[in-house]
Amino acid sequence: QVQLVESGGGLVQAGGSLRLSCAASGSIDSIPTIGWYRQAPGKQRELVAVITNGITKYTDSVKGRFTISRDNAKNTVYLQMNSLKPEDTAVYYCNAHVITSMASLLNVWGQGTQVTVSS
Repeated sequence: QVQLVESGGGLVQAGGSLRLSCAASGSIDSIPTIGWYRQAPGKQRELVAVITNGITKYTDSVKGRFTISRDNAKNTVYLQMNSLKPEDTAVYYCNAHVITSMASLLNVWGQGTQVTVSS
């Protein structure tokens, strides 16, 4: 009914940049909250950045380097990642709280995209 499709992951050198995209589709009325998580091997999944009711928040380790934004006309959220470090290496997941056209509430996850930062 609702899907999130991610793109933009890849391999980049330390200090480089990547931009992740996540496009939502389906019977969507609104997306009050949408953001990015990441999970490295052997570690817990952590929240990276989120937009909720128009307000952006970031985990401390990415503040000043990452920027989350959204294009409501395209139902797409972006994560601009600058000054990348090897410790940013992880699978990045898009997540959204969606209000459907039938007024139901869904918690939806993307499939994940690999980001690898080499030293």
